[in-house]
Amino acid sequence: MSLFSTAPTGIFRRKPVDAIEPETEGGQLAPVLGLWQLVALGIGAIIGAGIFALAGAVASTTAGPGVLFSFLIAGVVSLAAALAYAEFTALIPRAGTAYTYGYAVLGEIVGWFIGWDLLLEYTAIVAVVAIGVSGYVGNLLGQIGVHLPAWMLGAPGTGPGHAVDLVAMILCLLIAFLLTRGIRSAAWVETVLVWIKVALVLVIIGVGVFYVNTHNYIPFLPYGWSGVFAGAAVVFFAVFGYDALSSAAEESADARKHLPKAMMISFAICMVLYVLVCLVLTGMVYYRKIAPQAAFAHAFQDAGLPGLASIISLGAILGIVTVMFTFMFAVTRIWFAMSRDGLLPRWFSKVSARRRVPVRVTWIVGAAAALIAGVTPIKEAAELTNIGILLAFVVVCAAVIVLRYRRPDLERTFRCPGMPVVPAIGIVGAIWLTVYLAPLTWFRFIGWFLIGLVIYATYSYRKSVLGKQLRTAAESRLPTNP
Repeated sequence: MSLFSTAPTGIFRRKPVDAIEPETEGGQLAPVLGLWQLVALGIGAIIGAGIFALAGAVASTTAGPGVLFSFLIAGVVSLAAALAYAEFTALIPRAGTAYTYGYAVLGEIVGWFIGWDLLLEYTAIVAVVAIGVSGYVGNLLGQIGVHLPAWMLGAPGTGPGHAVDLVAMILCLLIAFLLTRGIRSAAWVETVLVWIKVALVLVIIGVGVFYVNTHNYIPFLPYGWSGVFAGAAVVFFAVFGYDALSSAAEESADARKHLPKAMMISFAICMVLYVLVCLVLTGMVYYRKIAPQAAFAHAFQDAGLPGLASIISLGAILGIVTVMFTFMFAVTRIWFAMSRDGLLPRWFSKVSARRRVPVRVTWIVGAAAALIAGVTPIKEAAELTNIGILLAFVVVCAAVIVLRYRRPDLERTFRCPGMPVVPAIGIVGAIWLTVYLAPLTWFRFIGWFLIGLVIYATYSYRKSVLGKQLRTAAESRLPTNP
């Protein structure tokens, strides 16, 4: 079959899925990650700010003990999308995640907008997580008698005298530096930190269960089901790390075999831990008294365990950093893929000859995340990330249905079960959760969407590598004049 024989033209042009191979211009990424490194990458993305930052914030102001249901609802929607992602990662083992899948199945314009959307969303996620880490840093330093100046402890409006979250900004730049050192060494650091984080969560559950007071669960739904659903729209941020994991396709030693397994293993481990820590937190502390930031450190400090509170703060800092690592890794690979496809300037897809990583985009993302983290409150930044991810899930779930019926002949090493019901649940659930996001979040998203539309119309459509190949193929078929 010719590479372009069945491809539509115009803004919906696409390559046949079985013809997609990584291009080499600008350099190739290094395929060095094994199964358990990928699992660590997935856990590193999923467990972090969701437990150590957002769980307390949502429980105290939005859902009460019902935050447990918020995580479960978000998890059901996320699982439906995870199964769709798993099928695609086995079928298209290429960097770019939802951008690549949308481009291959639904057309260039869909892929462009998902990729453009994820550039903002993933960068904002790095910023959200950095803000969460910053709260634990301040708490830990306070416990040992070191008090930082108020102006550097948070974004404007988050507390008296706050002007900028300097700690969060520094963390973003440090993660960017780590990623520029090469994926093998960076992944080793990530794996060690992830297992430290899992051990810490198990300690929180194992010790905290002895301090649970069941009276704190009453009322379990103080804000009603509307609060639970609103909470689900916020904590959804904490349960979709496998999306970022799929961006490691070109750096996996055996992506078709290992990536689907890594997604399912990491997702299952993380959902069990989320349910247990929610029960512990809301059982230890009455929901109105839960500290929105550093919730577990404050809970154990109030329980008379200041030493454990300090360990939790330190462990939370190390653990949440793994989320920053995974999502900054993911956004740089999406940017790399879009640049390699010509939708963004090819300058961005240049890979370091020595370390085989896209150094240029890594530093750009690090600086952008630092700027967002320095001046944006955590809840606003979290809501900004969720709208884009939810819409990306709609695209991936729709694409897996379309491709299953368009190309049933493709060899699939993993198949999304319950077709088309399971991906349809992902579509409906994701759209439903967007309803609970704040109007300001929608306005910001629409603004970013319009900027992307202008860039696509004035640059990307003309510079697209696929577009140029299609035009060349069409010209070669034109009859020559006698």
